[in-house]
Amino acid sequence: MNHANPTLFTAAVGKIPPAGNPLVAHKFGADPYALVYNGRVYLYMTNDVLEYDADGSVKDNTYGNINKIGVISSDDLVNWTDHGNIVAAGPEGAAKWATQSWAPAAAHKVVDGKDRFFLYFANNASGIGVLTSDSPTGPWVDPIGEALILRTTPGVEDVTWLFDPAVLVDDDGSAYIYFGGGVPKGKDAWPDTARVMQLGDDMISVVGEAVTIPAPYMFEDAGINKVGGTYYYTYCSNFFQGERTAGSPPAGEIAYMTSDKPMGPWTYHGSILKNPERFFGVGGNNHHAIFSFGGAWYIAYHAQTLAKALGVSNGYRSTHLNQVVFEDGAIHEIQADYEGVKQVKDFNPYVRVAAATMAWSAGVATETIVNADDPSHATQAVTDIDHGDWIALSRVNFGAVGASSFQASILSEAGGVLELRLDHADGELIGTLHVPAASDAAWTESETQVTGAQGVRDLYLVFKGEPGTKLFKLGYWQFGE
Repeated sequence: MNHANPTLFTAAVGKIPPAGNPLVAHKFGADPYALVYNGRVYLYMTNDVLEYDADGSVKDNTYGNINKIGVISSDDLVNWTDHGNIVAAGPEGAAKWATQSWAPAAAHKVVDGKDRFFLYFANNASGIGVLTSDSPTGPWVDPIGEALILRTTPGVEDVTWLFDPAVLVDDDGSAYIYFGGGVPKGKDAWPDTARVMQLGDDMISVVGEAVTIPAPYMFEDAGINKVGGTYYYTYCSNFFQGERTAGSPPAGEIAYMTSDKPMGPWTYHGSILKNPERFFGVGGNNHHAIFSFGGAWYIAYHAQTLAKALGVSNGYRSTHLNQVVFEDGAIHEIQADYEGVKQVKDFNPYVRVAAATMAWSAGVATETIVNADDPSHATQAVTDIDHGDWIALSRVNFGAVGASSFQASILSEAGGVLELRLDHADGELIGTLHVPAASDAAWTESETQVTGAQGVRDLYLVFKGEPGTKLFKLGYWQFGE
């Protein structure tokens, strides 16, 4: 069997099975920040989107048009659900006073007995805003109608870039926000532009005055974690090309400092993640978030791997995941790679699965589908489906008895077939769902029989139909035992 025959199916680009990185291949996502809640990790990302010049060529990412925040989540770290974009800034955004939404940070806290979620973001480099929600996926609202942190905030007047927040909710319920960046002229070794400030109990106000974190060669990208009784502040070093102080971080690397208090004093230790150029052959800025999930530690970071594969390495970033080891108060050096991390649990096909859940994909996009009965709770569908496109899931556990049926929610366009295959896009065929051409623009439930789906296998949903036409949209699916 030829698993790379382009006449049978679309070739994967950027993320090639069985690789785990980048996390998704149907969209970009930069400056990742992790929130773990109720057995899932949610990643919030700057919504990089290709920009074009007048001739239709991809130009460098200016970041100026980014006013959305992308969200994906997973409970196994390999199969990721796309939750679409949070419209954070701009005339249509939750925070209408803001023009951009960069480098988000998320936090969860129980307030007045209720789970509350807080999303902090940078309005370019001029200030930091906050949104709130009752859910990690929204809907989100602006609770204060203005920036949380501005240059009038005590202790930040001299910060070059007021951006890149990170938030820690401590064991006693107190919370702290870390932010800042930039290099004042002549201060490459000690920019003194990193800050920490206490948040109010409500998480939408600040207390007192921001305190400087003396991070050597600071550039951007605050990170904060508490392991045992030690606070770890992490950041990206600047790109100063002159002679660097002995023991300082090399250019564009993630470095760390520690303290026994959330606001310092801090002790510098060293670099833990080299620039993406070292691992992937394409550089740029370095941005990360470290989090604990299922008893292990991980780092989410970005690199231009998908952009490189598409031939547009112009500043468009994708999120990756690798493991982190803390030992005796130190962080081991991290190895970034395409392989990624091990899947922590099998995937259950016998529950309703949002179609925009995938480990790998080829040719597809996702689109927000608004529920007319409840516009505040939209879902993501797999769209832009052409002949040969596919999505795939890793380590799907069909059990010893196996699956007998498959049903899906579909909005037909030209129509076609959905083939269910195992392990490869041209692997063993276990079922075929026929989708007639659309008679009206309505979502329908369709079902077909399945045979041969047993044990733990990778699952491929392969789309076939008339070449050159859009076949259908896929909302959700589920197998029956």
